[in-house]
This record gives sequence, C-alpha cells and structure tokens, in this order.
Amino acid sequence: MSAAVEARDLAIGYPGRRVGAGISLGIRAGEVLCLLGPNGSGKTTLFKTLLGLLPPLAGEVRVLGEPVADWSRAAFARKVGYVPQAHAGIFPFTVEDIVLMGRAARIERFAAPSRHDREIAADCLAALGVDHLRTRIYTEISGGERQLTLIARALAQEPALLVMDEPTASLDFGNQIRVLDHIGRLRRRGIAVFMSTHQPEHALRVADRIALLAPGRLAGLGAPAEVATPDALAALYGVDAAAVAASLPAFSRFPQHRPERHAS
Repeated sequence: MSAAVEARDLAIGYPGRRVGAGISLGIRAGEVLCLLGPNGSGKTTLFKTLLGLLPPLAGEVRVLGEPVADWSRAAFARKVGYVPQAHAGIFPFTVEDIVLMGRAARIERFAAPSRHDREIAADCLAALGVDHLRTRIYTEISGGERQLTLIARALAQEPALLVMDEPTASLDFGNQIRVLDHIGRLRRRGIAVFMSTHQPEHALRVADRIALLAPGRLAGLGAPAEVATPDALAALYGVDAAAVAASLPAFSRFPQHRPERHAS
C-alpha cells in the first residue's frame, strides 16, 4: 500500500526564501507522525507544501500515491483534512454550519446538507465533547472552542489523511487529553495523522514516530524513544540537556502509545 503522504527530497519555502531542504518522510494509513520543532523552523510551511497550498521549491510530494499537483481541489478535500493553528472567523456562522462546511466536497453543487451530513456533523461535535455548542455563533465562542470546532470540521470530511497544525495549542488540559485520545481512535480507524506540537509529552503519548524539524532541515525521524531524547531535544530547542532530562520523568505519567509492528 502506498503512503498516505510522502515527501521526497523536498525543499520548502517562498519565492526568494528557502525555509528547508532535503526533507524526506512518509506516513502510512493508521499511523500518527508528530512533528516537533522550534518556532520558525518551517513546520507550517512544510504542512502547506504537503497540502499543495505552496509549491515545493524542489523535490516531490505524493498524496495516496499521486503527485499533489495532480489532484483537483474537490477530490483532495474528500481525502485530506486540515486543522490550522488558529482561525478567528469573520462571518456569524453557527458552530454546526462551520462543521457542515467539512461536508462540502461530498455534497452535490447547489444541494443542501442532507440528514446524513447533519448526523455526521453532530457525531463529530459529540466526539469532541462540544455538541452543546451546535447552535452558538462561531465568532462568539472561545479560542479553544473554535479549535475544537475546526477539528470537528476536518473529521466531518471523513479524510484518509488528517494534517493538524498544533491542534492542542489553545486548549485547556482536559480538552488536550480529549483531543489526544481522539487521535488514538482515528489511528484505529486507519486514518493517517500528521500533527505538530510544542509539547513533547503529547508526541510521546500518541505518536508512532516523531520527526524533529530544525531550521532548514529534518534533524531526526524515528521511534519516539529513539528520537525524542534529552540530547536531541536540547539541540533542537537550544536549551541545556540537563534541564530537558529533568523534565522527562514527567512524561512517564502519560500512557504512551505502543505502536504495532508493521510488516516490511
């Protein structure tokens, strides 16, 4: 089976400004890959390149075996969900309306959402514990509630691949745990998840593999226990290794995912 998404010798950035190069990675169905890296290392730029929102400066991106540039946006939206870092919103849509937007690629042009679409939207809100917000105005709820709504919208797409840019950044502790637990359920459904986080304990809790993105390059990729070491994290974030090591015992309080072995 081909990877859900694969980058080969990828260079990322903008016209006249290269952010990173030599990036090669892939994510399989039912796998969670967590991306760690300091601010400015290019995490969001990498995500936008994998999603076809930015053209690669070099190399290739394939989604479900096909070059990302060959996908129509409608077909892409039926297979790939994206949760951005933050979204304030402008128009006074209800929370239900926002989540139903995730069904847009599966609804015929000019057709209204069906009962089935509304049931899926309701199920996604309930799964994240925010179904009580269904009739609230999106622009009037808290930043954390908006983030949960965006995650529900992406889930409503029923994607094969879900890309999440710091999905727990604005959430309180309880909602962080709920989102991480839900990511584990997505894995069991065979969905590939590529997410970034600034909290290594979150990566250790849910990841099958961890990628370390240093400014300009991929600094590590592999099993969590092998990649998220005190020395590697200290080098990545420019801090003292002893300070990182002192914080690592706290990670043991989180039940870490034990990935199944994949056949070669």
